[in-house]
This record gives sequence, structure tokens and C-alpha cells, in this order.
Amino acid sequence: MWKIVLGAVSASSLLGLVMLLSPSALVPALSSEVSLTQAPAATAPTTLVHLFEWTWTDIATECETYLGPNGYRAVQISPPHEHIVLADYGYPWWQRYQVVSYQLESRSGSRADLQVMIDRCREAGVAIYADAVINHMTGFESGVGSAGTRFSKYDYPDLYAPEDFHNCRQPVTDYDDAENVTQCELVGLADLNTGSGAVQATIVDYMSELVDMGVAGFRIDAAKHIRNEELGQILDRLRDRHPETALYIYQEVIDPGTEAIRKQDYYDSGNVLDFKYGRFIGEAFLGLEGQTLANLQTLGEGWGLAPSSRAVVFTDNHDKQRGHGGGGDYLTYKNDDLYALANVFMLAFPYGKPQVMSSFAFDDPEQGPPADANGTTRPVYQNDQANCFDVWVCEHRWPAISGMVGFRNATQPVAEVTDWWSNQANQIAFGRGDRGFVAINREAEPLTHTFQTQLPQGRYCNVVQGGLNIDGTACANEAKVVLVNRAGQFTATLPEMTALAIHVEAKLRR
Repeated sequence: MWKIVLGAVSASSLLGLVMLLSPSALVPALSSEVSLTQAPAATAPTTLVHLFEWTWTDIATECETYLGPNGYRAVQISPPHEHIVLADYGYPWWQRYQVVSYQLESRSGSRADLQVMIDRCREAGVAIYADAVINHMTGFESGVGSAGTRFSKYDYPDLYAPEDFHNCRQPVTDYDDAENVTQCELVGLADLNTGSGAVQATIVDYMSELVDMGVAGFRIDAAKHIRNEELGQILDRLRDRHPETALYIYQEVIDPGTEAIRKQDYYDSGNVLDFKYGRFIGEAFLGLEGQTLANLQTLGEGWGLAPSSRAVVFTDNHDKQRGHGGGGDYLTYKNDDLYALANVFMLAFPYGKPQVMSSFAFDDPEQGPPADANGTTRPVYQNDQANCFDVWVCEHRWPAISGMVGFRNATQPVAEVTDWWSNQANQIAFGRGDRGFVAINREAEPLTHTFQTQLPQGRYCNVVQGGLNIDGTACANEAKVVLVNRAGQFTATLPEMTALAIHVEAKLRR
């Protein structure tokens, strides 16, 4: 019954995360209203959330009702351009990544809907980052797009002609050859000649329109398939058009460390999504090849990661949860409490800019978002209520994840780990100076310990369960209260597969 009610979060996993609250507390702990009773974030937000395949209208409402109040910094939206429509394939998720034109008409909504969403989110303090698909167009010989545009693979009316594409016109076959990777076709998608001044100008026009609408940054899809110098030229031209706008750029460069193209080749253009990070987290929390949580103390550049200032990090993303993008052992929402604990670690550990995934449930890795028979996306919001934890998973609303977004914000002034403790296996704890402290128990037995922190004396809410209420006198969600003494110590018992996190902005006023 609980699995049916809660969807992505099983009864057993949630029971652990709320530290053995009674069953009657489980559903209220996950309801969309709970966090709205909490005090608003006081420090600058940092965390990015990918609302995968959400409609523009739903994103606007989520910015106002949840993301802004709970301290999220920005939303990555699905590609807003006109895309191919593949009814015969059941309207798969990947149709969004096959470009037909740069008209802002997609299954997430119209250009007008997009503009309203950008404006409403900005008013709520949440920036919008667009997923920019600029390496390629479609992989089909012909078809019709979401705005009704008819096309053939190398001919797009009033946009691109055959001479605007690379001459290879064969799939990428050799990742040890940079020319093959950047000049040939990623899984057969028509590869744009991004070295052409005319093609660059067209791409910049598209991205510039989005900036004019208020988009604050871009994820560059398939960046490793664009020569780094050509991508740099495109982004320089974009920045030249908007000299007063500090665009946030992060690039998809899947770099296992053994191929011709490396993530550091793209640092001059912006930050990079570091795919190794999620793999390392997954291996540690799954206990693969002898890895433990204790090993994560040294997680950083020495592991082959991008510098922290250049890295966007994640436990999973829309590709990795489907087994795409180079393989590896990544945790997803289907791992329930283990996934939640991994996100607690990511949001507590001071490395990179964290990205939280917000998924729709799927069994088939090709499956598109919840939709009717005509491929129209089902709304998340109905009757002013977010229908989360079922077909829309909404991991960003899981208490353990949303609570740690506030922890991340509150601990930003201290950039290092302090007071590290572990049992040399899968029970760990660490501080962020005088700003916060977290403990994670990945073992199959309880953890009782007296922890040393640098926090001031006081009573704190365990934000894995719930933060402060509006007046600061109680913890939302009946969260556990943690007592820190004058010496900065507290004693706590963490049941198996649970976590505890406290920070100065979740300190009770009395």
C-alpha cells in the first residue's frame, strides 16, 4: 500500500529517512505543503535542479511554491526548440534532443508559456538554464516537428541546407580520434558544421533570443562532439551580444579519462558536467570493488575530477539513469533510501556545483514523460496541487534532498571539510566549520556516537527530516531536535540507512 501511495519512495526507505516516525507521519512528511511552513532560506542559493520534461506552466508554479521557498538556485529546463515528433516510437524522451527548428514550440509549451515561466521563476528568485542542443539536428530522413515544420535530414526550411553539415555523414566510431568524434554523427544525428560562420551566427541568434527572454545560462548538450575552439567561438559571440549578462555555461563532456577528448579542453568556455563524480558516489554507496563511504574523504581532483570551481556534479542525470552516456554504476530514484543518502552526501560535501535530478517514473529506458495517447504531457500540477511521488517522481521534494539544499546554502561560507569521523567503513560524519555538520549511516546496524562539531551551543533541527518553521520555534515535519553542548558536541543514534544534518540556519530560537 505504501509503495502505491508514495510511488518512488518505498515505505521502508522513507521510514529510515524520517528516523522511525509512525506510519501516519509518512505521507504528510512528503506532502508539498510541508516545506512551505519552513523558514525561507537566508543565504544565497547554490543548487541546480533538472525538472526533466516538465511543462513551462508547471515549472513556473514550482518555482513560486517550492523551489524559491526551499532555496533552489536554478532550474535546468528541457530543450525549448522545435523537436521531432515520433508517434510511432511512443513519443520517447529523446525526441526532445532532435532539433527541427529553433522556434520555441515544444511539448513543454509555447514561446509565450516559456516567457511567462522565465518571468515568474525570476520573480521567485530562481534562474532558468536552457538545455542547448547545438551540435546536431535530427537523425531521421524526413519528418514533422512539434511546430509543424517539415524537414529532411540535411535540409531544414529557412534554417540549414546540406552545405551547413559536416561531410562525414557517418556515425561516430572511434573515440580515440578527436576528428571522428567532432566531425561525424553522434548516433546518426545530422552533424552541424559548427566551424562555419553562418552556422555559428544562426546558433547564436537562437541562444541570444533565449537570453533576451531572461534565460540565465545554458547546458551545452553533446559539447564533446563540437570542437572546443568552435564552441568557444559560438559562446564568445553570444557573450559579445550580451556584455552585461553573466551567463552560466556548463558543458556535457563525458570524459572517462581514456579518450582523445578531455574535459579540460573545454574549461575556457565554461564549466563541465563531471560524470566521474556520480560514478564514484555510486560505487561507494553500493560498496563495489571494496569502496566505502570512508574512502570519500579525499574525493576531489586527485580522483581525476575537474577542479571544484569548474565542476557541475550529480549523482545521476537523465542519461545515466537510463544506462546511457558511457555506462558506470549510478544510483537513481529506484534505489530509494540509498539514493537519498547519496544526495545527502553530495549536498553536504563541498565539491562542485550540485545538480539534483527530478525524474518521471519509467520502466522502458526509451519511455517519454507521462502523457495522453496523443503525446501531450500530463501536468504535474492539478487543482493547485503537485502530484508528486508517483508518475512524477519529484526527487527534489524528497525531505532528505530538499532539506540538504538549505544545508548547502548555509554552509557555503566554509569551503572545506572539518571534523571528519568514520568507522573506516560506511558510517561517516563531517563538519563545515561553524556552519553545519552531517552524519550518514550506510551500515545495517544503528550508529550511536558523540560527535565533535564547531557549531555554537543550541538546539538544531535535523534538516534531513525538516527545517525550522516560520517563527523559528519548532522543527517542521516533527523533525528530530539535536542538542549541541558548549563544547560543540552532541550525541545521537542514527538507525541503519539514515542521516542527520544540522546547520546554523536551522537552529531553534528558543
